[in-house]
Amino acid sequence: MNVIEVNNLVKKYNGITAVNDVSFAVQKGSIFGMLGPNGAGKSTTIECIIGLKKRDNGEVRILGLDPKLDNRKLYDMIGVQLQETSYQDKIKVYELCELFESMYENPLDYKSLLERFGLIEKSKSYVSQLSGGQRQKIAIILALISNPKIIFLDELTTGLDPKSRREMWECVKELRNEGRTIFMTTHYMEEAAYLCDQICIIDEGKIATIDTIDGVIEHADIDTLITFETKEDVMDLINEEISGISRIEKHNDTINIFSKREDLITDLVILMKDKRIKYKKINILRPGLEDAFLKLTGKTWKGEM
Repeated sequence: MNVIEVNNLVKKYNGITAVNDVSFAVQKGSIFGMLGPNGAGKSTTIECIIGLKKRDNGEVRILGLDPKLDNRKLYDMIGVQLQETSYQDKIKVYELCELFESMYENPLDYKSLLERFGLIEKSKSYVSQLSGGQRQKIAIILALISNPKIIFLDELTTGLDPKSRREMWECVKELRNEGRTIFMTTHYMEEAAYLCDQICIIDEGKIATIDTIDGVIEHADIDTLITFETKEDVMDLINEEISGISRIEKHNDTINIFSKREDLITDLVILMKDKRIKYKKINILRPGLEDAFLKLTGKTWKGEM
């Protein structure tokens, strides 16, 4: 069942198309990730979906409702953490939570959320005194107070240290395990690979592909690279005896074999043993998301790893 449906979404700024004919669907209870470098159109897409920005063209449905027309009905059904969120300098954690709690008809108990995220002891601290990771946890708590069915997370871990980032990842997984749907944007490939059930690669406002991680890599149709070292002349032998080789190269004593066949390494080892060829340092390098991004967009990755 799809809980978010976007069809032919377009958003322009001063004649520049920031989101260009974007279409996708998000399944209930999944983590859907929009992956792309800074400036790719991820935040604008979220803001158009939830109705914060007026779309120039296209249709959006969240839980069957149009956020442009049914914003009040959706208010309690979705939670949002935006990339740029600022709070008053002199507001305490509990005051901020109580403010958000007062905005909903049937809110969750913010104290239980603070307890869950390890922030109950910070309830009387000023938000400005919290660490980056703690502020991001507060952002999730505020998004959860309405007890939403769908949570939008925009660049949740930007600027966090590796430890805090990992903590955020586990928080997101817990939310999915509760049956909530997560729509997230990120420019971290590792983050998308770890969290997302489905990813959408976006660049310059256009979608390059939408699939599972493995599906994206498969769709990119990239060769696996097998390397090893030998001083013997084996190029012709390998080409004659092993099928499925896209190309083979030699650089000094290093042989590079490119192929779609991951099991080719087994045939290679058997051949070397049968022919008593001495070799060392055999490795297999499988394509990853960065390789897929390069193949699908024609660009090197400009996001952070």
